[in-house]
Amino acid sequence: MAQNLTILDIARMCGVGKSTVSRVINQDPKVKPDTRDKVQAFIDEVGFVPSRSAKAMRTKRSMVIGVILTRLDSASENKVIRGILNILTQHGYDTLLMESQMTTEGVEHCLNTLKQRGVDGVLLFGFCGITSFELKNWQHNLVLLAWPTDGFSSVCYDDARAIELSCQHLYDLGKRHIAFIGVDDKDETTGLRRTRAYLDFCQKHQLTPRFATGELNYHSAFDNTAHILESTTQAIICASDTLALGSAYYVQSQARSEVIICGVGHSELLKFLFPNTISVELGYEQAGIQAARLLLEHLHQQQTPKQKICQCSLIQ
Repeated sequence: MAQNLTILDIARMCGVGKSTVSRVINQDPKVKPDTRDKVQAFIDEVGFVPSRSAKAMRTKRSMVIGVILTRLDSASENKVIRGILNILTQHGYDTLLMESQMTTEGVEHCLNTLKQRGVDGVLLFGFCGITSFELKNWQHNLVLLAWPTDGFSSVCYDDARAIELSCQHLYDLGKRHIAFIGVDDKDETTGLRRTRAYLDFCQKHQLTPRFATGELNYHSAFDNTAHILESTTQAIICASDTLALGSAYYVQSQARSEVIICGVGHSELLKFLFPNTISVELGYEQAGIQAARLLLEHLHQQQTPKQKICQCSLIQ
C-alpha cells in the first residue's frame, strides 16, 4: 500500500493539508503536537517512505548525512549507528560512514571529504583533543557524540554515573574489597572519568582502592587482573565490557567463580560467555536517536547548541 501512496494521499486520509504532511516528515517544530502525532502514526502504520530524489530536489539538499566514527570496529559505536539509522532512514536520508581513528588529522580529513561530497550535516564521535577550531566550518550542521565541544550540540554518556551504579550495587551486596580495571588517563571518558568515579566512591565509603589501568583491549585487562587480583578480592569493576571480558577470562582461569565482574556497555558477548556478570547500559542506541534528531532540528531550523546526557542503568 505504501508504495502507491503520495504525500497528497496521506494528507487526505489524515484530514490535513499536503504542506502539513511535508512539515511532519521534515520535523518542522511549528506543527502542532497532536497533528504531528496523528500524521506520524499513520505514516508509521502504512510504512510510507518519501522519495529521496524528489525530496532532494524540493529541499535543495543532498539528503546525505556524514557519520564519522572513531573506529569502524567499535561495538559500542555500532550500537549508536543503529539508533542513527533508525531516525535518518525514516526521514529519507542516506548515510556516509567514515573513520577518524581518533586523531584530529583524521577528523579534518573526514570533514574535508564530506564537504566535497556535499553532505547536509555530520554526526561526529568526539574524543579528547578535538576543539572548535577543527569544526569551525560546521557551526550549524554538526552534532558530537560522546565528547562535548564549546559552541556545538552534543549527546554524551554519563561515565561517572555508570561506575557509581556498579560500585553502589556491590556495596549494597556487602562487598568491601572491590577492585577496578580501567583505561589510561589520556582517554578522558572511558579512562579518566570512570577511574576517578571509582576512586571517589572508595574515598566516600572508606574503601581501600586497588586498581590498574592500561589499554582498551582484552589482553590488557587479562594482564592487569593478574596484577590486582588478591585472595580477598570480592568483585572487579571494569571501565568497559571489553575489559570485563579479559578480566572475567583471567578470573575463570584461576577458578575464582565467587568474584563478581562488572562491565560497562551491556555487551551480549559478555553475558553469553560469562553469565554471572553485571553490566551498565549506557544508552548507546538512544544516544544515536537523540543525536540524529538533534541534527535534523539544526538542519531545518538554526538553534543554539544543546548538550544532552543519556541515562544509564544497571543490567544484572
